[in-house]
Amino acid sequence: MSRRAGARPRAAAPRVGAMLDLARRALANAHAPYSRFRVGACLRAASGRLYAGCNVENAAYPVGQCAEATAIGAMVAAGDREIVEAVVVAAGVALCSPCGRCRQQLAEFARPEVPIHLCGPAGVRVTTTLGELLPLAFGPDTLGRSRPPRRRGRRSPR
Repeated sequence: MSRRAGARPRAAAPRVGAMLDLARRALANAHAPYSRFRVGACLRAASGRLYAGCNVENAAYPVGQCAEATAIGAMVAAGDREIVEAVVVAAGVALCSPCGRCRQQLAEFARPEVPIHLCGPAGVRVTTTLGELLPLAFGPDTLGRSRPPRRRGRRSPR
């Protein structure tokens, strides 16, 4: 990994701090009555806009959504298509890393060199890249397709 546990974040700390704040706010809204494992995520799109998400569980366990997936959904719904940075945080654990499914979903919209900040209650613990989290990823390139365009259609009003 790019950084060891407890390492200081890069010089972009104010930007990462804002992303972590949004991820923590989303985490507070997580719907996790079954696992009680609440997660928040924040994505920075190529446009500079930030998108937060939280996990949303369901009694029929397989149909729940992870925080990264809800943040991706918000990003796509707003018209952005490229992730350039991500933050993931969970309550009650020293470090939260995206599950395999989320790593694959991130790979649909992010290049391997995109920084992923893995956080705990104390803040950023490890900064790594998507390529380090998901080496030899299966993605659009595997299917002979280029990455999705940065934006499609019109942006939704805010």
